[in-house]
Amino acid sequence: MAQLVEQSAALLRGGRPPARLWDELWLLYGGDPRPGRSAADAPPAGLGSASRAILAAARAAARCGVPVGEAIRRAGTVPVSGEVPGSRVSDQERRAWIEFAACFDVAEASGCPLADVLTRFGAQLEAEEDAEAARQTALAGPRATVRLLGWLPVLGLGLGVVLGVDPINILLGEPAGLAALTAGVALTVTGRIWSAGLVKAAAGQTR
Repeated sequence: MAQLVEQSAALLRGGRPPARLWDELWLLYGGDPRPGRSAADAPPAGLGSASRAILAAARAAARCGVPVGEAIRRAGTVPVSGEVPGSRVSDQERRAWIEFAACFDVAEASGCPLADVLTRFGAQLEAEEDAEAARQTALAGPRATVRLLGWLPVLGLGLGVVLGVDPINILLGEPAGLAALTAGVALTVTGRIWSAGLVKAAAGQTR
């Protein structure tokens, strides 16, 4: 979405009228209506089918002279049937489309240059994407630690077998072993849930 918004601002600065703008964006992200175009010339990946439907609605509205912002908001609230990949718009992408529509409304109501509004909005989206990437990088270590701690009991059993202790028979064949196994499984599950909750809470606090 950040790239789409920045390209929209660049096209407007290059002299594209708003109606032609949506045709250009459709060639880039929605598909080229010109016949005889090869698969190698297909639009780059980046927008799912639901977002392309919103783009198509905005393009049709611009051609008919209907306010584009309203068309984007209306298309963004229409549920998409099917479960194929890319058929649903994520909450973050839906919010970006609604804010994209608001840029057109603001420019139309205030008379300020639309290219300037989209430039600032594109910078905001890019900053949000960079922040999200930084969050995922920061949380990669804790998530890996949670997975590693979950496998440690299994690795401990394997190490006991290698050393000849035969921990499986001890755990399953003696009352004390069964008690230790039950307590170990309960503590492992509790620790896994607790650790996952801590990571989830940390992810929510960094937003």
